[in-house]
Amino acid sequence: MEPNTTLEFVQETMVDFAQLTGLEPVSDHPKRYLWTDAFAVCNYLELFRLTNDDVYRDLALRLVDQVHHTLGRHRDDDTRNGWISGLDDEKGERHPTKGGLRIGKKLNERRPDEPPSERLEWDQDGQYYHYLIKWMHALNQVSRVTGDPNYIKWAVELAKAAHTGFTYVPPSGGRKRMYWKMSIDLTYPLVPSMGQHDPLDGFITYSELQMSTKNSEQYSRSDLSAEIADMANICQGKSWATNDPLGIGGLLSDALRIAQLMRDGFAYGNLLEVVMESAMIGMGSFVRDNTLRLPADYRLAFRELGISIGLKGVEKLREWIEENPDLFKNPLRQQVEAIREYVPIGKTIERFWMDSKNRETCNWTEHREINMVMLATSLVPNGFLLI
Repeated sequence: MEPNTTLEFVQETMVDFAQLTGLEPVSDHPKRYLWTDAFAVCNYLELFRLTNDDVYRDLALRLVDQVHHTLGRHRDDDTRNGWISGLDDEKGERHPTKGGLRIGKKLNERRPDEPPSERLEWDQDGQYYHYLIKWMHALNQVSRVTGDPNYIKWAVELAKAAHTGFTYVPPSGGRKRMYWKMSIDLTYPLVPSMGQHDPLDGFITYSELQMSTKNSEQYSRSDLSAEIADMANICQGKSWATNDPLGIGGLLSDALRIAQLMRDGFAYGNLLEVVMESAMIGMGSFVRDNTLRLPADYRLAFRELGISIGLKGVEKLREWIEENPDLFKNPLRQQVEAIREYVPIGKTIERFWMDSKNRETCNWTEHREINMVMLATSLVPNGFLLI
């Protein structure tokens, strides 16, 4: 597909997303979902960069504001009201992320006196750490594009709130662990298990925010050193290899962010090689399973698109390695060359889901907003991938 046609497709997709979710025209009850909206913010920023059209920058800023005023406040069907942080209206406006942000699920959260239901939990609200991480990254991208320090301030405040709410020391003692899902007010866990990549994503994202605050003349007061050290400790001895395509793509995206942070002076030992090795193991498993042979009815677009987004960063990673031979070790070059063999898979995934017939299936329409936004990210990925 020619570049101008690809850009037009992404523009149309993100305009449709704004209409479907109540961003433009503005709805009294917008349909906000934190993971999807984080990718959407990055897409609007990238469209602004590519077109120099202020409409897309304004959509990104309006989306941030709408997320904060929707997911940073209690639900309409909740007996509580106001900011979930408990701040009054005036302070909440200045610190909209200080209590975290809701997921945006259809059903209200499970009360602490209610028995858990694995089936219902997927549709119940609360807070996910891995969604909060994506929103921190989106806020950092907004700050980077606009130069407004408020966005990085909100990202750091969200990092501190999430870290306090999700990390804990087990009753038996030992190293800190993390909960996977917390209540809306961050007072009790809804799913006590730990997400496989949550500590890694937290470690990298906190480092990203730390870099941004140090580079900002207007906002250099915050320090995430303690939180970064906590995450580094939780990460020790963990395995990152996964056969989940969304997780594999996340590892590849993480690898690119690690490389960017290393170029800016962050030292990570052999973390980049470890992450790339885990991604290689995952890609091998994904290829052996060969789920791409299945018809659209049996495939989840947004999970596959995680891989295609991650693979988009491989060429940039290779370029940086060639430009900085003293910084990146030789085994990494071999890993990158090996992973490049999988790049055509990403293009295959994109072509499949750009076919309008495949977007008419139930599996697409049931997850329409997240599917369309992540397809757009895969087609114009730099707003998400480059920090």
